[in-house]
Amino acid sequence: MKHTLLTCLLLLAVRIASAQPTPQSADEIMKDARKQADKEHKNVFVMFHASWCGWCHRMDNSMNDEACKKFFTDNYVIRHLVVDESADKLNLENPGAKELRTKYYGDGQGIPYWLIFDKEGKLLSDCKIREKDAAPESGNNIGCPSSEKEVAYFLDILKKTSGLNTAQLEIIRKRFRENDQ
Repeated sequence: MKHTLLTCLLLLAVRIASAQPTPQSADEIMKDARKQADKEHKNVFVMFHASWCGWCHRMDNSMNDEACKKFFTDNYVIRHLVVDESADKLNLENPGAKELRTKYYGDGQGIPYWLIFDKEGKLLSDCKIREKDAAPESGNNIGCPSSEKEVAYFLDILKKTSGLNTAQLEIIRKRFRENDQ
């Protein structure tokens, strides 16, 4: 009896020790990002992504490219929210991330899906190309910009939500156009 009880306790301890922690909630991530943005006088760039998403990796690689990474980190607090994971990786998803994406009309838009907020949490822009003065729920997600039209739209958003100058935007333009190849 003692041996069985000891074995059960040992198995339970191993299972608890190997359990993966629950990812931070979207609310916690956004609260921390806004606090940091306020302190550093930046805006918040939030990207919804998944581990399997090739275009999400391209977006990250482009933003983290040595040629332009500093431009992004100097102007934005960048955060990732995990959504749409495969069944075996659902434990990676941030609680509340899908709901946040839904709130900003990202359902059915694919990933990466990104939003830019000010330090108070006001939405400044999103990744959807739409006609001027069109409703927020309209438009199409550019995801990781690659075509000339998508990159031009992306640069326009960056220009409006950051202190990036023309030369810096041109470096970003060139890097993101590489995604079209």
